[in-house]
Amino acid sequence: MRRLRDRRGPEGTRYTMREKVFSVGDDFWIETDGGERAFKVDGKALRLRETLVLEGRSGEELLTIQEKKLSVRDRMAIERDGKTVATVKKALIGIRDRYSIEVAGGDDLSAKGNVVDHEYEIERGGDKVAEVSKRWLRVRDTYGIEIAPGQDDALILAITVCIDRMGHD
Repeated sequence: MRRLRDRRGPEGTRYTMREKVFSVGDDFWIETDGGERAFKVDGKALRLRETLVLEGRSGEELLTIQEKKLSVRDRMAIERDGKTVATVKKALIGIRDRYSIEVAGGDDLSAKGNVVDHEYEIERGGDKVAEVSKRWLRVRDTYGIEIAPGQDDALILAITVCIDRMGHD
């Protein structure tokens, strides 16, 4: 798999995230590659459905991630201001992990690769919009996310949180 940083053109924004910390009640920070806190994921405890909130640096709620119960396959919804902006679904079959991401009012995305080992890409219409990789970092239990320029970073990071959560269920 070609790494985003190996391609020519403008370099995307890189973030780091700890792995396997996405349980209800857990809070953690997503940091820039320079170590600056960029987004907080707040795990809301004592809810009927698993709920995570992606907050900005100053605590403003950007997106809400909720597990959808009673569906044939794993599914999580991402909401902004009470409206669903994306739904992440796990593919039913296949050797490699695959996810489809339905984006309200926009082009849908897909994610494929090795989700458990944090080595996968998110694409829109065959164009890579983000890459997730553990290989970039030497810090244990941490992986990197590089998002191409011009993307909704908060939405891509929320999608990554959904995929990580569903990939470890």
